[in-house]
Amino acid sequence: MRHSPRFSALLAGTVLTLVSAVSAVSAAAGAGADAAAPSACSVAYSTVNQWDGGFQASVSVTNNGAPTSGWRLGFAFTGGQHLTQGWNATWSQSGTTVTAVNESWNTSLGSGETVTLGLIASWSGSNPAPVDFSLNGSACTGGSSTTPTPTPTTSPTTPTPTGTPTGTPTGAPELGVSGNRLTDPSGTTRRLLGVNRSGGEFMCVQGHGIFDGPVDDPAVQAIADWRANTVRITLNEECWLGLDNIRPEYRGTAYVDAVKALVTRVLGHGMTPVVELHWTYGQYTGPSAGCSDVHASCQKPMPDARYAPAFWTSVADTFKDDRRVVFDLFNEPYPDRATATTDQAWACWRDGGTCPGIGYEVAGMQDLVDAVRATGSRNVVLVPGIAYANDLSGWLAHAPSDPSGQLAAAWHVYNFNSCASETCWTSTLAPIAARVPLVAGEIGENTCGHAFVDRVMKWSDDRGLSYLGWTWNTWDCSSGPALISGYDGTPTAYGTGLRDHLRSLNGR
Repeated sequence: MRHSPRFSALLAGTVLTLVSAVSAVSAAAGAGADAAAPSACSVAYSTVNQWDGGFQASVSVTNNGAPTSGWRLGFAFTGGQHLTQGWNATWSQSGTTVTAVNESWNTSLGSGETVTLGLIASWSGSNPAPVDFSLNGSACTGGSSTTPTPTPTTSPTTPTPTGTPTGTPTGAPELGVSGNRLTDPSGTTRRLLGVNRSGGEFMCVQGHGIFDGPVDDPAVQAIADWRANTVRITLNEECWLGLDNIRPEYRGTAYVDAVKALVTRVLGHGMTPVVELHWTYGQYTGPSAGCSDVHASCQKPMPDARYAPAFWTSVADTFKDDRRVVFDLFNEPYPDRATATTDQAWACWRDGGTCPGIGYEVAGMQDLVDAVRATGSRNVVLVPGIAYANDLSGWLAHAPSDPSGQLAAAWHVYNFNSCASETCWTSTLAPIAARVPLVAGEIGENTCGHAFVDRVMKWSDDRGLSYLGWTWNTWDCSSGPALISGYDGTPTAYGTGLRDHLRSLNGR
């Protein structure tokens, strides 16, 4: 869906504070003449995620000197590590020396202020902490590193949530692609039938929290009580990566841990979690622009090359050992609104780079698939079409390459879309569904009723396809299709159609 409630309630200003996981470092002080002079800066370095051959790190640097209108952080890798990606700064590496220079939006660093940066790098043999940290050429104190245990190579055990789910279907299976079907390890066809859970894309960037409404065990059980077997969880790349424009309590480790906890609850209730990139970085002011903000505070026509690959590298590393989790690359691409021709739009969609009408460097679907697979992940990946994922006419001709063969096509359909009739679905979507699994990641209507989604579900059921209703949030139907009026699962008039249909399919 294009917009969420509270879309306009954006966080004002950039807050440069230390993430909650890193302790503040106090400047040395003394009352006597022999008291040690404070260093120009202090640094806290932490490896927050590590896997075979790679790691993600957080670097927080505090300016202990005079305010500066431009900053440059330097340090040295000592274990042969090689920088591959970074954010919140312009990064480079020469030999063992790594440099991070301020972005245009975080140039100022006042006395006592802290800026938190992130990076992804490769390693081999050992991964010691960097040394020789400096800010604008002056040496810094600190820099100690906490290195986590490498990601296990076996599937983690899912903790049992508080309370026992009632009326839930059998447990969520590991999923794979077999021809045009999603299958479990026994070869049985599995359909994804459920709901979207919006909030993770907008609450954090607007400074309100992480999720919109409760996501505790009773709230997730209420979804399972509808006989849903899938929950799509919408995410924000800046919040996941911990960028400085997000409030500390809603970014980085706090955000990632909250998402992981929700995924665990969804799995604990026998449902498949779909983690999806919804709001992204990049300034776009062209046709159908949702906002003029460079930050991930609205829906953009395409993911950005600066942060989206890093997001998927981190997300894939987090969940790659559990193939019950499905990845949805990007909510609703619409490069067709910016480009002059459909051919240009599909080329931008797949290959990214410099796209006509889009003022930032784009990450194409191939870039994101590559980022996921480079981690060793074999999770099923959903790849949406253009025109807000409603147009899949060029999907087969432009599909990204996937060496693991685990791609499925994603489409979204609302009653106000261009392709909103059985005739269009049969002519454009059925040929795709004959070749690859087809998942309707969002279905909905703006009528406050369910006549249209009833038609979508009937057409999909006849072909054994998957679909997820938008959305499990208690919004007024005038601001977007909302399935519920209460997080206990009380349906709206619109939601009644999906609830009753899911129960008829899966038993009650």
